Amino acid sequence: MRLAEHCYRSLNAIRGPLVFVEHVFAARIGETVTLVAPDGQRLEGEVLKIDTEQVLIQVFGETSGLDLERTSVTFHDAVKRAPLSRHCLGRVFNGSFLPIDGAPMYIPERWEAVSGAPINPVAREFPREIIETGISAIDGLNSLIKGQKLPIFSCAGLPAQELVARILSQARLPGTGEFVVVFVALGLSYHEYSFFQQTLEQMPSRFVAFFNLAGEPVVERLLAPRLGLTVAEDLAFNHQMDVLVIVSDMTNYCDALREISTSREELPGRRGYPGYMYSDLASLYERAGRLRDRPGSVTLLPILTMPEDDITHPIPDLTGYITEGQIVLSRELQQKEIFPPIDVLPCLSRLMQHGIGAGQTRADHRQIANLLYQSYAKGRELRKLEAVVGKEGLLEEDRVILTMADDFERSFVHQGAERRDIMQTLDLGLALLQKYNLVPP
Repeated sequence: MRLAEHCYRSLNAIRGPLVFVEHVFAARIGETVTLVAPDGQRLEGEVLKIDTEQVLIQVFGETSGLDLERTSVTFHDAVKRAPLSRHCLGRVFNGSFLPIDGAPMYIPERWEAVSGAPINPVAREFPREIIETGISAIDGLNSLIKGQKLPIFSCAGLPAQELVARILSQARLPGTGEFVVVFVALGLSYHEYSFFQQTLEQMPSRFVAFFNLAGEPVVERLLAPRLGLTVAEDLAFNHQMDVLVIVSDMTNYCDALREISTSREELPGRRGYPGYMYSDLASLYERAGRLRDRPGSVTLLPILTMPEDDITHPIPDLTGYITEGQIVLSRELQQKEIFPPIDVLPCLSRLMQHGIGAGQTRADHRQIANLLYQSYAKGRELRKLEAVVGKEGLLEEDRVILTMADDFERSFVHQGAERRDIMQTLDLGLALLQKYNLVPP
């Protein structure tokens, strides 16, 4: 086992962010390296591939100042570690954990490897207690539970980023515990970056943000979620906070994973993605949860864009296997100018029943949700029949259900800029059912 740092000046080639170093005595995948340019510029990198004595390094930053003969590369025999402290709250970092908010870096209390590990199933506490997102279609019908991992499936052109910003600023945890949001944004355009910056400026300092822009190194896109989760674990299990981790967009993460896999010349799997993408995603998602007999929790809300609107694509498909449900956005509702355009029928929160009801939200929560689902699903089916026979050809009770489905979309799902707490959501749902005489005696 190598315990010392080794320095080399045997660069063979520089191709964009990739650097090839020859005659390396010892190295390991994921090892951190430091490159020092002739002008003294220092860059960090990570070992991507080892081929006998040649090592492929992905550099975090621009390689324009590097020189094949005079650049030195130091291998540190260590993986990437995150500087952890409560002082990270209210701060904004890039994908390499460097501050980009104009303030100096804080002094870390401890360092922790970003690779992390899934929570031992034996040590897990079952997720309970609702986290309010302020969105009725989520809180009332597909509740997010503390310690759960619940993805949002979007399509290109839908307002997923606006929904993320709304949840980012509105999310609350009923009760007295400390609640923090860790926000990780991957592959952002400059317009999206400015949009989220404005959102964070209007929030109290109970957040930590990591931004990776589209033009920044691809490997940072893989690193940023791990940095965010490492920070979340520290705040949750060492500082007894309840942490909501929002990662947007996991499709950019998976595309970066495919690009890195291609650089390593690995055999591709489904649609060109690496065969280990399932285990890689699981290594992120399974870090969410609660620990038995310990305060604090990590709740994960990943957002992904389904390529070609295909829910069977490897990214949403594998995500659905690992997580506990999904929230699905709809083009049809978007065309009706409904925000957020959440199609509640394919949505699911498998842990909802453990965080609602008497003592949690309200005793009639489950009944209201079931009746709304049942009535809306029937109304959606009647729309197909209406297209054939017309509204006049339907029975009177069917016309009532059809009208209720339209009203449900306009008044319950659609809420614009309004934030609704869980009681407002349940009152609205109950009033809608009573309006159409759908509440059983």
